[in-house]
Amino acid sequence: MSNKNTSFHKTAKPIHCGDRIIDFSQPKVMGILNLAPDSFFDGGKYNLENQQIRQVEKMLSEGADIIDVGAVSTRPGANEISSEEELDRLLKPLKRLVKLFPEVIFSVDTYRSEVARQCVESGAHIINDISGGNFDDNMFETAAKLGVPYILMHIHGRPENMQANPLAENAVKYVADFFREKVRELNKAGVHDIILDPGFGFGKSLECNYSLLQHLEEMRIDDLPLLAGISRKSMINKVLGIKPSEALNGTTVLHTLALLNGANILRVHDVKEAMEAVKLVEFYKTNQEPGNKSQEARC
Repeated sequence: MSNKNTSFHKTAKPIHCGDRIIDFSQPKVMGILNLAPDSFFDGGKYNLENQQIRQVEKMLSEGADIIDVGAVSTRPGANEISSEEELDRLLKPLKRLVKLFPEVIFSVDTYRSEVARQCVESGAHIINDISGGNFDDNMFETAAKLGVPYILMHIHGRPENMQANPLAENAVKYVADFFREKVRELNKAGVHDIILDPGFGFGKSLECNYSLLQHLEEMRIDDLPLLAGISRKSMINKVLGIKPSEALNGTTVLHTLALLNGANILRVHDVKEAMEAVKLVEFYKTNQEPGNKSQEARC
């Protein structure tokens, strides 16, 4: 009997990253290097140079495909800092890491076009913008001029107030419409290497987060890759009644669901466990392919 659920058999368009191509024939893992002192899970853990280097080495040894470097907390209720402070936290570590790991693809997690520009000119390869261009009118034009891939995330509100009145219904249609409009704007500006991120936890109710997870594939626009940023978030902790520090198992469960529902990139704190989820899901998918008789013959 053939498997009628083919959503997780789709392959997204590759992304051109300078002279390199990120191919999504298999899902990728993006490891988080958090330089903010007040983030919800690992704030303050990587303030020192040796801590940053060791963490990147660890994530790469565990299989990370991309390292995402950010210096501003965007947790619910987080206060905004100046662009000067963000650059002060970000530029020196980024330049050092690019020099130490020249073959690694680094993304920069910022919603400010000037910060993105300076980081790309310092060696970053991808812009990861939680605001989808809504916090800085120059972001799309800047990404186009820099010629780098752009991660387009949906957020409802701003970090300081996004959970005061979260999106509570029709989330899938709302986010899909947002992607459709913003992809059109990005293409018009000259940006075509785009990754879509529905923004789990960014101004959505608990129920809406799970609806987005279930219907990931329905939000794919133009065969673009989908990113799932679920790692240790409150959509796990609220259901289980635990702290982010206790949420590794729950994270892996939701990573598995995200992969089965179409995710092409997992943005994670824990690379080893995410890679294990990818390997197991890929093996499962292979054995679900119509016409694959090898597994049946052994069972």
